[in-house]
Amino acid sequence: MIKRTLHRLLHDPSRVIAKPYLPGEEIAPGVGARAGLLMGRILAIPEVEVAELLAQTLDLFRTRHKGFEALLERHFALVAHHTGDVPLSRERRLLIGAYFTNEYSVEGAALFNPSIVPAPDQAGLPSGQRRFVMSLRAVGEGHISSIEFRTGVVDAASTVTFDGLGKQLVTGQRSAPAHYDKTKFREKLGELGAGNELAWGVLDRLPDRFTLEELEPSLTRLAQEGPPQAISYETAKIMHVLASSSYVTTFPADSALSERVIFPAGPHETHGMEDARFVRFTDDDGSGTYYATYTAFDGYEIMPQLIQTDDFRSFCISTLSGSAAQNKGMALFPRRIGGKYVMLSRRDRENLHLATSSEVGHWDDLTELREPGRPWELLQIGNCGSPIETKAGWLVITHGVGPMRRYAIGALLLDLDDPRKVIGDLTRPLLEPEGDEREGYVPNVVYSCGAMANGDDLVLPYGMSDGAVGIAIVSLPELLAKLQRPEKA
Repeated sequence: MIKRTLHRLLHDPSRVIAKPYLPGEEIAPGVGARAGLLMGRILAIPEVEVAELLAQTLDLFRTRHKGFEALLERHFALVAHHTGDVPLSRERRLLIGAYFTNEYSVEGAALFNPSIVPAPDQAGLPSGQRRFVMSLRAVGEGHISSIEFRTGVVDAASTVTFDGLGKQLVTGQRSAPAHYDKTKFREKLGELGAGNELAWGVLDRLPDRFTLEELEPSLTRLAQEGPPQAISYETAKIMHVLASSSYVTTFPADSALSERVIFPAGPHETHGMEDARFVRFTDDDGSGTYYATYTAFDGYEIMPQLIQTDDFRSFCISTLSGSAAQNKGMALFPRRIGGKYVMLSRRDRENLHLATSSEVGHWDDLTELREPGRPWELLQIGNCGSPIETKAGWLVITHGVGPMRRYAIGALLLDLDDPRKVIGDLTRPLLEPEGDEREGYVPNVVYSCGAMANGDDLVLPYGMSDGAVGIAIVSLPELLAKLQRPEKA
């Protein structure tokens, strides 16, 4: 029923991005912030030495980063306010940009927890072949998680072939969303504990759909006309944080998908973007788009976030709201059911739940779907990605945690018309960590964030103990037969 392939995707420390390095704003007695001190030292370098230092830097790093000089100019712009009114040569601006830049190995520590979807462009392939996009969770220094991609082709026999990897990683350009919805913004402020008269006063001055440019003057007015800053500061801070948690990341058109890294940008993501679950969603009119849920982590709290993209070049990122969107492991169904969006969740960190909503960004209606019942899942049960539609029902690949916090992969079958009904489950795990799969960053784990049907097969990529990624090919007819006629435990 299940066959492991020989694929092994391993973390590669040589895959680096160039990101801004902004020294902490620690105050040294009597002299000011570290960034200002560093700038003073750079400005003191004689012009003749600037050219030599810049040439050395360009020789060492130009081939490692796409558009390296333009990147240094952008990073200079982030700290240009520290230079005063001093006229600067282009060479010095680039050198300043280099001093305020550092390389970061996005998968220097680990690579795991994949999801897989059909690619947007399927043109020009031989009959029986399909392009795919695979997302992966990459972890680097400081346990910071980002989202990477791989591409390839799967044929009619479910033979998986990966494309070559691009060498120059890019993180994309971040911008504010076109607008914010005032009702949703208000609801999320309440969930974050900032639902108060000060916040409502700021929002009351704004239209129902407002921009970041409209929010800022209203917050400024709060600071100028409101209560003392000691009272208003925390409200303004939370409103800024919430606004900054929604953004758009766009990548250069000439970058390969495997070169694109969605690196944490929002304030709730300072410690990472965890376990993206991508799905191709088909709307009632037949149009399709890609969604992914992921967990933002700031080192203290988690926040469920949503990604939307049509082309895997521009990604719209927003915060999920509602009482049902309060924990990890949400996974969207690939179409509406009964006119509603449907989502798997694990609101209490132990049981599998099902949520429905009339809009994809807000979730309140919640039903408990499944409690841990088998010995291999008694600690907790969750999903391994979005459900897959079959004639027999919605196939849900699950994960369960058992003795010694050992993770195994199982499966459930839900009713097509009413997915609140569980009509089948596996009495034994579909996949358990074996051999070298047990060894890694977090031992004894197999885990997936999404599989893809391919004819009579299920292509199931999975993380191995947070240290590598493998692929299993599962016979769908055999799996569905077991789910419909379960073996005795």
